[in-house]
Amino acid sequence: MRAAIWNGGSPELVIETIPVPTPARGEALLRVAACGVCHTDLHVMKAEVAFPPPAVMGHEVSGTIVEIGPGSAPTDLRPGQRVVGAFIMPCTECEACRAGRDDMCEAFFEQNRLKGNLFDGTTRLHRPDGTRLSMYSMAGLAEYAVVPLSALAPLPPGVSFEEAAVLGCAAFTAYGAAAKAELAADESMAIVATGGVGSSLIQVGRYLGASPIIAIDIDDDKLAAASALGADVVINSAREDVLDRVREATGGKGVSVAFEALGRPQTFELAVSLLREGGRMVAVGIAAGAATAAVPITPLVRRGQVVMGSFGARTRRDLPRVIEMAASGGYDVDRAVTRRYSLEHAGDAYAALDRGEISGRAIVTMAH
Repeated sequence: MRAAIWNGGSPELVIETIPVPTPARGEALLRVAACGVCHTDLHVMKAEVAFPPPAVMGHEVSGTIVEIGPGSAPTDLRPGQRVVGAFIMPCTECEACRAGRDDMCEAFFEQNRLKGNLFDGTTRLHRPDGTRLSMYSMAGLAEYAVVPLSALAPLPPGVSFEEAAVLGCAAFTAYGAAAKAELAADESMAIVATGGVGSSLIQVGRYLGASPIIAIDIDDDKLAAASALGADVVINSAREDVLDRVREATGGKGVSVAFEALGRPQTFELAVSLLREGGRMVAVGIAAGAATAAVPITPLVRRGQVVMGSFGARTRRDLPRVIEMAASGGYDVDRAVTRRYSLEHAGDAYAALDRGEISGRAIVTMAH
C-alpha cells in the first residue's frame, strides 16, 4: 500500500510503498476512504510534541472494514461495513476505561501517544526491510489502517463517506468539549480560533441550542465561514475589542462557556477573560512544547469560574452520538470539509494548514 511517511527532522511527508498491515485480536483492517488533516499532526511533525519517527500520521478516518483480527470477541462490526474511526482508541481494560473514561485511557496514552504502538506494545506498520514505523492513532495517512474495534462505529447511509472522516476528531473533539462543559440550550458560548475544531464547535453549539454563538479569529475568511455555519456574532480580534463586543452581545455579562481551540497562551487568556459569573472555559487546543498561560486568580475565585481541559469525547459512548448528530442533520460534514487533497499531496495539505490557509477541515482521500 501507499503511505505518507514522516521521517522526523522536518514536517515533510514522503510517499512510500509499504506492506499492508495485519490486524490482531480486537482490531480491524480498514480500507481507508479519507483521513482528516489536523493541527495536532502538525505539532508532531514540527517537533512541538514528542513522538518517535519515522511514523505514519493521521488520526481521523473513514473507511471500509476489510478484515477483523482472529480471536476477536463477538461484535456487530463486520467486513464490508463503512465505519468512522475516532482518534482516541480505548483499550477497554484499564482503570479509566472500566470507569467509562475512554478519553483518559492509560494504555492509549502510554503506548500510542508516547511510543507509537498499539496496546500490545508493538506497531502494525513496517517498511519492506522490516524497520518499524510508528502509528499516530491508527496511522490514517495510508491506503489501509489497523484500528482497534473499540474506536470504530458504523456510518449510516446518507452521510458523505469521505467527508465523514472529520467525525473522528474535529466533530468528536468539539462534541466532547461541549459535553465536558455541560453546554445547555440557550447558554451563550464563544469560540476562540475557528479552525477545524473551532468551526465544528459552531455546529455542535447550534445542534445543542446555544445562543448566542460568538466566533473569534483574526482571519476574515474564517469568520465568514463561521457565520455561514451559524455563528450569531463574528469578531476579528486583530482589529476589534473582543471583550467589548462579547459584552455587547451578552447583555454586559460575558459568555457562559468559552472554548479555546488553538493552544496558544494569548488565546487561552482571552477565552478566560470572556467568562461571565459562573462561566466555564474549556481548553481544547494542544499547545506547542511547555507553553503556559496566566489566569487571574481573584476573578476566578470570586466569580466562581471554572477552567477545564478536554482532549476529546468518550469514544464508545460518544462516537455513535456524533455520527447520529451528522445523520440527523445536526452536523454537516460536507460544509465542514473545505479542501480535499490526494495522498500524493498530503504534505501540501499540512503546509497549507501551517500557513493558516485552511478554513474548516481539509481531508486527504485515497484513490485505490
